[in-house]
Amino acid sequence: MKELAINNGPRAIEGTLPSFRDASGRTFGEEETRHLREVMETGRLSFLTGPKTSEFERRWAEMYGVETAVAVANGTAALHVAVTYLNPDPADEIILSPITDVGTVIPILYQLAIPVFADVDPKTQNIDPASIERNITPRTKAIIVTHVYGHPADMDAIMAIARKHGLSVIEDCAQAHLAYYKGRLCGTIGDVGCFSFQQSKHMTTGDGGMVITNGDGRFGRNLRHCSDKGWPRERGGRDHLFLATNYHMTELQAAVGLGQLGKLKRFVDARITSADRLTELLAGVPVTPVLPAEGTVGVYFFYSFRVDPATLTVSVPEMMKALTAEGIDGFIGYPGPIPLYRYPLIREHRTFGNSGWPFTLDGARRDDFASALCPEAERACRETVCMWWTDRFEDRHVEQIAAAIEKVMTAYARA
Repeated sequence: MKELAINNGPRAIEGTLPSFRDASGRTFGEEETRHLREVMETGRLSFLTGPKTSEFERRWAEMYGVETAVAVANGTAALHVAVTYLNPDPADEIILSPITDVGTVIPILYQLAIPVFADVDPKTQNIDPASIERNITPRTKAIIVTHVYGHPADMDAIMAIARKHGLSVIEDCAQAHLAYYKGRLCGTIGDVGCFSFQQSKHMTTGDGGMVITNGDGRFGRNLRHCSDKGWPRERGGRDHLFLATNYHMTELQAAVGLGQLGKLKRFVDARITSADRLTELLAGVPVTPVLPAEGTVGVYFFYSFRVDPATLTVSVPEMMKALTAEGIDGFIGYPGPIPLYRYPLIREHRTFGNSGWPFTLDGARRDDFASALCPEAERACRETVCMWWTDRFEDRHVEQIAAAIEKVMTAYARA
């Protein structure tokens, strides 16, 4: 076996892998340029005067087979619009997974609702329906389901729980463009679906997002008003019906989105093909890939695998350093080596000044965020390698990634 790169041996990966961070891992072309040029030539960069944003919304709604799609500034904005749409009271509770981006919890806090963390399924690392059920109280308002790594959560079980308890469901599909759960597109199963077009996503507008729903208005609010200062512009004149932020998407973002949209299925298919190939190559290597559940189509935002620390002669962080030295672009744990609730924002209630709101509101649920609230999530964060994935990976890249993983795992295998 060749010496590890971390010990000055040759790298398993030649050069640098394609990366979402630049053109090596992103696909742009004449389609995006044409739409951008049209925007610049008209001088109409705002959705208020230009046609691109409404066209992007219409085409996204058609692709997902929904009545309403509202384009917004980013994925966190999409989730904030969704929570605003549901209109929780202060100290109402919204259940979510601790394995998600902080952008999933920020909207809950801004609406003065309480985030309640349910544990995850150890195989898929998606939110565990049984843990959701255990965390429901009379104050529970909704469930946010993040389809983490691009792999669908157990929506049948989650929707059954939601119906039983009269709860709303928001699907966080930031990592799950065109993911399918038992033949249904993720984002269309719950009450509201949210998407991100940030630089790393399956398609990108740099930043940007989309919110979709059917039966707009059934929570007493219009979805578009929730992204536009509560302003019913369709009436003419100025009026503001309720407190809401301004999360407009620009025509420039929408122009790029329109160019990307026609390529999205190709992007997703390429990610799946290369990920499936890596899974084949890792057979026999002592790692456990995090794969889509049976009956679903996962779309590999990350390619993730778990390692058993007991089988290693070094710590998992040391193993990750060795993988990085070989050329792997990844990290330990999502959102990091600790679950979301252990970050100071949540654990120390660093929210509105020194008030600690909403955690300190009268009658608010008080969880001990310094404890291991979700044991499976705690373990997953310590034991999972998340590798950035892109539709630009070729067979040679995948083969070198597999060789790098096998090289490091063999070198550090406990006899």
